[in-house]
Amino acid sequence: MSWLVDRARPDIQALAPYSHAAWEPSLTRLHANELPWRVDGDGTAAGLNRYPEPQPPALVQGLARLYGVAPNQVLVGRGSDEAIDLLLRVYCRAGVDNVIICPPTFGMYGVAARIQGAEVRAVPLRADAGFALDEQALLARVDENTKLVFVCSPNNPTANVVQPEQLLRIARALAPRALLVVDEAYIDFAPVDSMCRWLDEVPGLAILKTLSKAHGLAGARVGALLAAPEVIALARKVIPPYAITELTVEAVAPLLEADAVGRMRARVSALLQERARLATGLARSPLISRVWPSDANFLLVDSTDPAEVLARVRRAGLIIRDVRQGALPQSLRISVGTPEQNDRVLESLK
Repeated sequence: MSWLVDRARPDIQALAPYSHAAWEPSLTRLHANELPWRVDGDGTAAGLNRYPEPQPPALVQGLARLYGVAPNQVLVGRGSDEAIDLLLRVYCRAGVDNVIICPPTFGMYGVAARIQGAEVRAVPLRADAGFALDEQALLARVDENTKLVFVCSPNNPTANVVQPEQLLRIARALAPRALLVVDEAYIDFAPVDSMCRWLDEVPGLAILKTLSKAHGLAGARVGALLAAPEVIALARKVIPPYAITELTVEAVAPLLEADAVGRMRARVSALLQERARLATGLARSPLISRVWPSDANFLLVDSTDPAEVLARVRRAGLIIRDVRQGALPQSLRISVGTPEQNDRVLESLK
């Protein structure tokens, strides 16, 4: 048995997954207790009166092609949030196992872990070193009951990337005890390669992907877990059988084709230009004491008066994120908008 399976919860290893209705498109469906008629206004190809195909091949294959991995290394979920939840339910026994997070970082890792009853061990990023990952401190917190280590790269909200070489060292050091889960929600905005290329070489690596950011599909709620086939098989036991709607499949699948991906990359290029312009303008504001370097589609800024910044931006008809917390006592997060929206931000902070 692979250590990836052996480290999973014993009850998940033994679980017989829900047996959904067989999927045989050539046959007329009278086996899933569906209504035989379409509803008014249903223009979908498959019909909304029918259950969608579990793990729809159009999305699995499209995402595998997009990320350069095998289809059996892909699990499609409702955003990357669902992948976080699935990994925790697969690997963590309530009251026994623990996960490691590196704050300040995306809050769902800790929330989902606590819902599952797992201990959350925090290894803070080094604010004095540009929010660098503290590799030695992280590995020192790992014990026999550590199952998952979450690293967001580029990180939210600090916008900095963790270099692939460091992530590879950590993943190899964690094996065969824990998986390294790398959240690449913002990787399309960063000047580094995705960790996808190392999936075959490093089986203890799991990667979170989302179409919500660079692809502009936050409302579609499509993400993916990329991992070794053994991990994907375990997660498929746990995910609901009809997680992805037919509307989503038919809307998103064409956007994974090469021409649509090319348009996405052009939009990313335009956003990066706006990111640089916005950063330069913010640095001139007397209310902004620091603009942190960014490899994402947002800027982390420190303010001399965060409350005043929030109020001014709101009066301009905009809203930005208050991320003040322990290591970020004066910090705000500003998503890069259109040129007109960015102009309004800058004008409000003169």
